[in-house]
Amino acid sequence: MTKGPTVARSVGRAVARGAAALKRAMYRGGRPNALMRLMNRLDVLVYGARWLSPRHAAVLKVVGRRSGNITSVPVAVTHYRGADFLVSMLGPDASWVLNVQAAGGKATLRRQGRECQILLEEIPSEHRAEILRRYLAGASGARPHLGLGPTAPLSDFHRIAPRHPVFRIHERPVHVHT
Repeated sequence: MTKGPTVARSVGRAVARGAAALKRAMYRGGRPNALMRLMNRLDVLVYGARWLSPRHAAVLKVVGRRSGNITSVPVAVTHYRGADFLVSMLGPDASWVLNVQAAGGKATLRRQGRECQILLEEIPSEHRAEILRRYLAGASGARPHLGLGPTAPLSDFHRIAPRHPVFRIHERPVHVHT
């Protein structure tokens, strides 16, 4: 009787490993391939919608550092200790991270049909571990990129923290010019 659940668990792990490998392959070199770019565009449409968007999903809009055009990227917002955060699953060289840094942290966040101006404050790596753990609990699609699950020891999150920028979201007041 113990063989059934063990075999099912082994098959489940093999499927999960295969899905993780596929996800990593779709972001080879830290950039999405053509299929993933299409999927991201669809996510931008869904995540920006008022009724279809998952609660933690949002669209980050930031000025491109080279083009000067607004770029939109789907993101997962992580709530931790009364604040909201964005995490770069692809590391410090992800385009949105470089764009945010070039823009001095200024961006726009569209969440559940509502858009607000934000300022992103980068969190020092020594303060990221618990936020990364919380992020993985809600953003299971990021697990292959971080190489951990949300139940991994906190020491493992401290080890990977320097490779995954975390930004605290602050709302910027809208200035009305008269």
